[in-house]
Amino acid sequence: MKILLAGCGDIGQGVAAKLAPSYQCFGLRRSAFVFSDRITSIVGDLTDQKRIATVFEEKFDVVVATLTPKSRSEEAYNKAYVETSEVLMTVINQATYQPKLVIWISSTSVFGEHSSGWMDESSPTRPTSFSAQALLKAERNIDELRCKHIVIRFSGIYGPGRSRLISEVERGIGRPAKPEYWTNRIHSEDCASVIVHLIDAWLANSPLESLYIATDCEPVTQHNLRKWLAEKIGVRLTEQPSEKGVRRCLSNKRLVQTGYQFIFPTYQEGYQSLLKGIGK
Repeated sequence: MKILLAGCGDIGQGVAAKLAPSYQCFGLRRSAFVFSDRITSIVGDLTDQKRIATVFEEKFDVVVATLTPKSRSEEAYNKAYVETSEVLMTVINQATYQPKLVIWISSTSVFGEHSSGWMDESSPTRPTSFSAQALLKAERNIDELRCKHIVIRFSGIYGPGRSRLISEVERGIGRPAKPEYWTNRIHSEDCASVIVHLIDAWLANSPLESLYIATDCEPVTQHNLRKWLAEKIGVRLTEQPSEKGVRRCLSNKRLVQTGYQFIFPTYQEGYQSLLKGIGK
């Protein structure tokens, strides 16, 4: 089976590490990139319809799109998500050999900054930021695919190379207990594993939905998470109010019902794996 990893950053490469050597994995990026020997490199801009149509002549069975904008600008987000999804939708729907499964990675930010309470896949989306609006537009384009497709909305991703929160805690930046701002997290290794799990479930002909929230099993307030990290690292915090924060808690029930078992079920296991050698 041939799998195209479109974007193929750390999560895409993590997917390939878990799938190889059983499957042929191809990594598509805008410029030449040296992958491990598990991934065959393909160069192509996902907004270049002619080039992407040529790429799809390779007859891929599964496509996994894990995209990253070049910057935090509105233009970059529209290019990375909206334009890319439009090209993929057009190319795949017109392809002589269509993939049997497309997995598109999105974000729980599409729920909007002002959503609150417990939320799941049926909850309304009210994006206000340009980034979340672009992500939601892209989801809707992917929904136009004529082949089987799954959108996965990841919550806040952390892991190796994604340690901003740890850096802030090391500098003593805490958050007050009130108002309660929540954080919903998922370790990058679980991100890759969720994708592989859904591919395996599809191969086993398990019934799958077209949308999943991927987040760990324990939302936590910013206050409590930073306090826990500070105790582990051995630093004192100064509580600094934040003008931004989310009041929502995300449910992973639909994903868990597919049989997925988390490598890092909560922030405690996940961050503990990153804290080795730090602090006390």
